[in-house]
Amino acid sequence: MPPASNPEQSSQVLVVDDSNAGERLCDDFEKAGYRVLLANDATAALRLLQKNDSDLVLINLGLPGVDGLALCRILRAQPATSRLPLIVLSDQETAGQKLAAFAAGADDYVSVGAGVEIVARSATQLRAAQREWALLGSNRELRFLADLGRGLLRTLEPDQLARRVAGATYEGTGATMCAAFVTLSEASEAACVFDREGSAEDAKLLEVERLRNWLTASPASAASMLSSDPRKFFLRDLEHTVEYAAPLRFGSRTKGALIVAFDKREDCDDTVCRLVEAAAQQAALAAHISSLYQEARDASANLTIEVERRTAEVLAQRRFIEAIIDSLPLSLYAIDRNYKIVAWNRNRELGELGIPRGSVLGKNIFSVLTRQKRELLESEFRGVFASGEIHRIEHTTAGAHGELKHWLISKIPMWIDTGGAVSHVITIGEDVSERVEANRAVARAEKLAAIGRLAAGVVHEINNPLATISACAEALESRVNEGEFKDSAGLADLREYLGLIRGEAFRCKVITNGLLDFSRTRMTEFVLVNLADVIASAARLLSHQQRGEQVKFQIDTPPELPLISGDAGQLQQAVIALATNAIDAMPEGGVLKIASRRHADQVLVEVSDTGVGIPLENVPKIFEPFFTTKEIGKGTGLGLAVCYGILTEHGGRLDVQSTPGIGTTFTISLPVIDSDGERQD
Repeated sequence: MPPASNPEQSSQVLVVDDSNAGERLCDDFEKAGYRVLLANDATAALRLLQKNDSDLVLINLGLPGVDGLALCRILRAQPATSRLPLIVLSDQETAGQKLAAFAAGADDYVSVGAGVEIVARSATQLRAAQREWALLGSNRELRFLADLGRGLLRTLEPDQLARRVAGATYEGTGATMCAAFVTLSEASEAACVFDREGSAEDAKLLEVERLRNWLTASPASAASMLSSDPRKFFLRDLEHTVEYAAPLRFGSRTKGALIVAFDKREDCDDTVCRLVEAAAQQAALAAHISSLYQEARDASANLTIEVERRTAEVLAQRRFIEAIIDSLPLSLYAIDRNYKIVAWNRNRELGELGIPRGSVLGKNIFSVLTRQKRELLESEFRGVFASGEIHRIEHTTAGAHGELKHWLISKIPMWIDTGGAVSHVITIGEDVSERVEANRAVARAEKLAAIGRLAAGVVHEINNPLATISACAEALESRVNEGEFKDSAGLADLREYLGLIRGEAFRCKVITNGLLDFSRTRMTEFVLVNLADVIASAARLLSHQQRGEQVKFQIDTPPELPLISGDAGQLQQAVIALATNAIDAMPEGGVLKIASRRHADQVLVEVSDTGVGIPLENVPKIFEPFFTTKEIGKGTGLGLAVCYGILTEHGGRLDVQSTPGIGTTFTISLPVIDSDGERQD
C-alpha cells in the first residue's frame, strides 16, 4: 500500500527505459513532486524493486534483452509486485500491441511522447491503487475483528482471553512478537506472549512490573504508546526495534494491555495500529465481561456457601429440636387438620405398641391407632381443633403380661399461619404409672392404718362375746352328747343349730385374729435372712397341707442368693399367703412356680400361677382389706393386705401382673444387705 494518500507529494515511480525519453519522463515526474527511479533494462528494474519500494512502474516495450511484455509478466508473477500498478509505454499504438500489453498484466497503455498525459494517467493509477489497498485493508480489518469477536464470545477466563487475543493479533498483524496482559483484580491476572517462532509463552518474556507501572501511571485518557526506545520496551527481545502498546480500557478502568513488536519501523504502519487498537477495544470488552462473569461466579459461590451454611444450621437446629423431642420421656405425635401424621417421636417407636416413624409419617392417624375407638378419638381431636383448648384425660392399659400402665394423655393445639385457626394438634402421652401407684400406695396405707386403728379398737370387744357364745355352744353340745335332751322332739335341730353356732363363732374368731394380725404393730427385731431358706420352708409347709392335689410345684431358687434384713416368720407367712391364693386360683390344676433372683440391689421373689387370672378392673383393689373374689365363707379378704403390710415394713414392695385366662404373678422386692449390714438402696 502506498505510504500516503497524496501521490504528488510522496509516491515513488520507477521508470524502465533506455532511451532519452525515459530521462525526460523522469524530469516530468520530479517536477510534479514524485520521487523517481530509473532503470535501463529489466534486470536493473528487478534489482531496484528488491531494494526499494515503488508505488508505480512505467515500462517501455522496446527494452533490450528482456522486453517490456516479459517484464510485465515477471512482475505479475511475483507476490510482492503482483498488485503494483504497471503502465506500458510504446512508440506504436496498434491494437495488437495493446491487447498483448494488457494480457501481460499492464494497467494502462500510453504513447512514449505524451509526457504530461503520462504523469496525469499515472496519478490516476496511483489513486486507484490506493483505493484498492484501502479497501483491502478495510476488509482485512473487518475480517480480523469479526474472527476475534467470535472467538472472544466463548472466552470467559482471563488466561483464555489473553491467549486468544495475543494469538489473533499475532496472526492478523504479522508482528514479530505479540503479548496480551489481562488484569481483572490483584488476585486475577493472566498473560500470554507469542514469540518469534509463534509459540505461546507465559509472562516470562514480558516486563510485567514495567507494564503494571505504565498502566497505573497513565491517566484514563492516555493514548496508546509507539516506542522505539529499548529501555521502554515491554517484551524481552534484543532484535525488534519498535513496539506498539494499546491499553485495554473499558470506561474509566484499565484491564490490561496489548503489545506488538516489529523488527522494522515501516512494518508498524497505520493499518497495524488500527488493528491493534480495535483488538484492544474488543479485548477490553471481553475482559469486562470476564470480570462480570467472575464476580457473578464468586457471588454465586459465596451464595452457595451461605446457603449451605444456613441449610446446615437449619438442619442442625432441626436435628437438635428432634433430639430434644426424642429425649423427652413422653410419647409425642402431631397431626394436621386432615388428620395426617406430621411428627412421631422416638418414644412412639419403642415399647410393645411402638411403630417405626418412617411407616407412619403422612398416614391418617385413625389407620395407625387402630386399638382406640375411632369415634372417641375423632371427637377429642375435633374438640381441640374447634376450641383451641388443651384436652387431658387419664388412660390405663394392660401389657401382654398383665402389667398395668397409667397414662396422662394431653392434646395440645398449635397455630401456624392459619389466620387464627388451629393448624395442628400435638398429642403427648406421659407415663404416670409410678405417680398413680405412689398415690394409691399412700391412699392404701392411710386406709389400712385407719382400718387397723378401727380393728384394734373393736377386736377385743368382739372377742369377748364370741368367747361366751362359743363356750355356751360347746356346753350345750356336751349336754346333748351326754343324752340330757335325748327325749326332746327337736334334738336333731338342736344338734344342727349348735354346730352352726360353733362354726360361725370359729369363723368370726379367725376374722378377728386376722384383724388383730393386721392391726398389730410388729416390734420384731430384724436379722439377716436367707430367702432361699424361707422359700424352701414355705414349700414344705404347702406340700403338707395337701391343697390343690392337681397343682404342680416348681421351685427355682439359686443357693448364692444375697442376704436380706427381716423377720423370717413374717416373710414365710407372706410367701405362703401368696402361694395359697395361687393354688385357689387353679381349681382345675396347673403350675405353681416360686422363683427368686437378684436384680440390681434387690432380691426378687416371684410367685406365679397358671390360673384364671384377675380381671383388669379388680387389680387396683386386691390389696384392700376385705376385698375378695372368692366365694362367701372361703376368704376374708385380709391375706393380701397383711402381705402388703409385712413387705412394706421390710422396706420392700409387692407388685402384681395378671392376664385373665393365662395366670398371675406376684413379685416381692426386698433390698439387699451389703457386707457392712446396710441396705443397698
